[in-house]
Amino acid sequence: MIPAQFDYTRPTSIEEALRILARRDPDTKVISGGMSLLPLLKLRLAEVGTLVDIGRLPELHGIREGADGGVVIGSAVTYREVLESVLVAERVPLLTEVIHEIGDVQVRNRGTLGGSLAHADPASDIPAAVLALDGVLALRSVEGQRAGPVDGYFKGAFETAMKPTELVVEVRVPMPPAGAGMAYRQLTQPASGYSMVGVAAVVARSDGRISHARVAITGVGEIAYRAKAVEAALLDSDGSAESIAAAAAHAADGQQVNSDIHADAEYRGAMAVVFTRRAIEAALARAAG
Repeated sequence: MIPAQFDYTRPTSIEEALRILARRDPDTKVISGGMSLLPLLKLRLAEVGTLVDIGRLPELHGIREGADGGVVIGSAVTYREVLESVLVAERVPLLTEVIHEIGDVQVRNRGTLGGSLAHADPASDIPAAVLALDGVLALRSVEGQRAGPVDGYFKGAFETAMKPTELVVEVRVPMPPAGAGMAYRQLTQPASGYSMVGVAAVVARSDGRISHARVAITGVGEIAYRAKAVEAALLDSDGSAESIAAAAAHAADGQQVNSDIHADAEYRGAMAVVFTRRAIEAALARAAG
């Protein structure tokens, strides 16, 4: 199909883009890679008055080392650029693992890390990965810049704590604990490739006990979320098969599990437990100590 008519503008600076957003026109939407919004426009599931293209703004590109040894990724950096980053592969290989399985070549060449987080699709893989890595988002408006953890940023399906006048400018991923193992395991819908269940796990051991645990899940509830009951059960455990299974049993605690044509709530909830266990096991197998 052909999208409904709209205006298109490509700002030449981030300041210009922010001035446009400061007008608070509800029909104005931002596009970067376009892999989420464009299909909706073509199917006329969404309409816009003005499309603001920020994909080529140099201020939103680049991958660099963070102050703590982690990585800082510009919001308009594409999945392909993340995949090709030696720094990301060395410091936070979970991102490389997750992105390698996203979409197809075209999606990876055009889709952006910041765009995925701003879009907040409840079945997207990136939110779970960044949550498990204790990621922080830098947001900017004409009033200034603020930064906050991704944990708490997602408020509902396609809904975030970002104000209409703000842009995501950076994704900051801190250095994980020394020797931490990371893994992502997912159950995908074959036709779309979206996760019906996706689980990211980051774990570390010390003196034979689990000293750090982050488990984040997508595709199960209304938002990607930290499975904090799973984390609490894992901490200070011995990482045995029994302790992992007991922790994974809490994967859907507190969630209203999604039910749709691909999987009902009972099946999706059961698979959340299974894939949480698999992600933790894989992460522990990669952990030092």
